[in-house]
Amino acid sequence: MRPVFLIGYMCSGKTTLGRALAAALGCEFIDLDHYIEAQAGMKVREIFATQGESAFRKMEREALSQASSKVQAVIACGGGTPCAPGAMDLMNSLGVTVCLKPLPHRLLQRLMHGRHKRPLIANIQSEEEMMAFANAKMSEREPYYNQAQYQFDSSWLENKTQIDRTIQDFLAQIPIE
Repeated sequence: MRPVFLIGYMCSGKTTLGRALAAALGCEFIDLDHYIEAQAGMKVREIFATQGESAFRKMEREALSQASSKVQAVIACGGGTPCAPGAMDLMNSLGVTVCLKPLPHRLLQRLMHGRHKRPLIANIQSEEEMMAFANAKMSEREPYYNQAQYQFDSSWLENKTQIDRTIQDFLAQIPIE
């Protein structure tokens, strides 16, 4: 099996789906943000706060390069990972790339609920501001996200039953070699 790279905007379900998919496939799961945190010895939000976004993006590129060498792995990439020069070419050449796209109302729910853990959106308070910010960022990233080999609806990951059903749908729709 070649690596499976899950890409998409923050809160699209990359970690939740990735962890469950790896378990179903019996392979390793790598969350790039957690990988970076382990390497740096600090949380992503601390890296952003103390070193800035550009330093984080550099760490992210290195982490992607290291994780890409794994075979039989599901890799949940950060929302901005595909935007780094050459990142999508690398992932497409080494594995299967899948862009996760939840329904807009589901994404908004997840963003609002998890904003305190995410440095780019931590200070956004209203749903209107959140959607405006998310839509602007997704528009910027769309050319990269559209380079994924597959698109997948990741709207239904809110409980074990939904996750199990989503994994079945994923495996039926996405050829994993």
